[in-house]
Amino acid sequence: MTQVISAPLMIDAAKRPFRPGPLGTHITIRGLTKYFAGWPLYENFDLDIPKGKIVSIFGPNGCGKSTLINMIAGLIPIDSGEILFDGKSLKETTIGYVFQNYREALFPWWRTIDNIAYPLKLMGKTKVEVERRVEELVASFDVKFDLNRYPYELSGGQQQTASIMRALAPNPEVLFLDEPFSALDFEMTLFIREKLQEVFMKTGTTMMLVSHDLEEAVYLADQILLLTKRPTTIADILHYDDPRPRTTATLSESKFIATKKKSLEIFQREVRR
Repeated sequence: MTQVISAPLMIDAAKRPFRPGPLGTHITIRGLTKYFAGWPLYENFDLDIPKGKIVSIFGPNGCGKSTLINMIAGLIPIDSGEILFDGKSLKETTIGYVFQNYREALFPWWRTIDNIAYPLKLMGKTKVEVERRVEELVASFDVKFDLNRYPYELSGGQQQTASIMRALAPNPEVLFLDEPFSALDFEMTLFIREKLQEVFMKTGTTMMLVSHDLEEAVYLADQILLLTKRPTTIADILHYDDPRPRTTATLSESKFIATKKKSLEIFQREVRR
């Protein structure tokens, strides 16, 4: 059933001429189509992600927020469409990914420091280069725990910190974060928010963040991508430009409150549809 429905869509999408994004676009998505059990999740979906910005993704349950970044990151195959990174394919692009479930993301049979170094070794970096980069990350995240311990010997917050360090190790062009704070306590959430902002301000790495927490989605973002129910389309894209670093004081700023209110109104409208 899926093949019968999907095949015409794949042909139609292939006939569409590729349309580049506006100046400053980093990720260009055209004609993205994905079916599950014969039903469309995304259908001829177009999106432009700006370079050097943090884009939060928010929408109703089941709309495919995580699926979207998983397709862009190449973790889930697409039925049709095209995704380019500065005009390059995914294979030509260095990405980092922070998973929601950090307990399953780290290799338990390796020490934490080896987990962090893993992408660097895959890239063929020398021992000196690996050690230098790990030292940079340790300093950046002000790591106090022992990286020679195994992941299961660490707290949840420490494991997620290691996961983020691993994702950042190869200096990715794009960093994907799939609900990275959902399993953390509030103290650790504040710490990771602060460190991600520091990394962003230092490197300008394009980031895509999936969140189920509206306050968190707005707080970290330059753009809030609000999605509809399936078949998923773009409900709206809101821009938020309060200066960084953002702190707890940001939560009471008028622009933050207004952006969060508008986001909530759009979200509620889509849920009621």
